[in-house]
Amino acid sequence: MSPASSLSPLPQPAAAVSVVGIGADGWAGLTEPARSALLDAGVLIGGERQLRLLPPECAGRRVAWPSPLRPAVRGLLAAHAGNRIAVLASGDPMFYGIGRALTEELGAGALHVVPHPSSVSYACARLGWPLEDTGTVTLVGRPTARLAAALHDGRRLLVLSADAATPAAVAALLRDRGFGPSRMRVLEQLGGTDEDCLDGTADTWAHPPGDPLNVIAVDCASAPDTLRVGAVPGLPDAAYEHDGQLTKRHVRAATLGVLAPAPGELLWDIGGGSGSIAVEWLRTHPSCRAITVERDPERAERITRNADRLGVPSLRVVTGRAPDALAGLPRPDAVFIGGGLTAPGLLDACWDALPAGGRLVANTVTLESEALLADRYRRLGGDLVRLAVAHAVPVGGFTGWRQAMPVTQWSVRKPFPTIHPGDN
Repeated sequence: MSPASSLSPLPQPAAAVSVVGIGADGWAGLTEPARSALLDAGVLIGGERQLRLLPPECAGRRVAWPSPLRPAVRGLLAAHAGNRIAVLASGDPMFYGIGRALTEELGAGALHVVPHPSSVSYACARLGWPLEDTGTVTLVGRPTARLAAALHDGRRLLVLSADAATPAAVAALLRDRGFGPSRMRVLEQLGGTDEDCLDGTADTWAHPPGDPLNVIAVDCASAPDTLRVGAVPGLPDAAYEHDGQLTKRHVRAATLGVLAPAPGELLWDIGGGSGSIAVEWLRTHPSCRAITVERDPERAERITRNADRLGVPSLRVVTGRAPDALAGLPRPDAVFIGGGLTAPGLLDACWDALPAGGRLVANTVTLESEALLADRYRRLGGDLVRLAVAHAVPVGGFTGWRQAMPVTQWSVRKPFPTIHPGDN
C-alpha cells in the first residue's frame, strides 16, 4: 500500500479530472476527445515541456508540476478542487505515468483517461520488436542498478530514460555487469518531427548526451567470461560477495521454493549474512519487497552491495539485533530466519508478526537450533526436513564426494482462525 493511500479521502472535484496523454508530436497528434478535454479545462496541470506543446486556444490556467512530483499531487489537486482539471501525461498515463498517482488519490471513477501511444509502443514499431516479447525497465526516478536484474543473453529491453545522461549510465552498467557487447539504440523524440536514433554498443558508447526525451533499446549480449545469472532462485555462489555467511546455492533454491514469493509480497530476512535470500526473493518479481535484518554493520554494507550488483537496490537493510530490530517494521507475508534462532523471543516475535496464511521458514546447522525447530514442529506442525548436498572433489588421482554440513529446515504456514457456526 502506498503512503498516500493511508490518508483520508481527498474531496472530489465537481467534475472528473481528465488525464490526457500527449506525445512529442504535440497538439497535432491528439485525437478529438483529447483536444476537447484540454480546450474545456479551467486548469491545465503538467510538466513544463508538455504545457509548451499546447496552443493558445487552451485557455485554462497552466500549472507546472513541482519537483519532487509525487508528494505534491494531493495538495495540488486539492488546491484546484471544484475546477475542471486536465492533467497532461507523457504517452499512456497508466503506463509508468501520472495516472497511477491520480488513481490512488481520487479513485478510478473520478478520472477520464485519454491515452496516447506510449514511447514503448513507438519504439517497438520503429524496431520491429513484438511488444509482448519486449521487457521494459523504467529508470525515471529510480536507480540505474535496477536494470541489472533484467539482463539475460538474447533478451530485448526498452529502458525508459530519466534524462539525457541516462544512455551513458546504462552503457556503463552494461559494461560493469559483463554485457558490454550489447547493442544500444537511443530513440529520441519518438513520434515527433525531430525523431532520431543513435546506435552503438555499450563497450564503445561514446555519443555525447542528446535529447532528454529518449528511450534506450538494448539487445542483451554478454561477454564470453560473464558469470551466468539466471531468472530463477539458486544463483551461483560466485554472484555474491560474502565472508562465508552465505546460504549456498542448492539450499537457497530449496528455501526460496518453500518461501514461495508472489508479486507484491514482503519478506523479512533475519540474519541476512550476504543477503542472498532477500536478493533472490526480490528478483522473482519487480513488485516484491524485502527487508533484511543483520546485526553486523560490515555485513549489512555487503548486503547493500550485493543487492545493487544483482539489480534489486530496493532491498531495505536494517542493521541491528533481532528481535529488537523488528519493532516498527511493516507486517511481512513471509519470514526467513537464517541466523540467530536461539535469540530469546525471536521465533515468537516472527510468528506473532505474520498474518494468517503467512509463511515462516528457518534454516540451521547447529544441534541447539535444531532442537528448537523440532519443538516448534511438534507444537505447530509444518514440514521439518534435512537438506544434504555433496560435491565431487579430487581424492588423490580419483574423485570422491565431500559432504557439506546438513541443513535442518522447518517451514510452516500460519493457520487461519477457525470460524464456528453461529460466530459473528
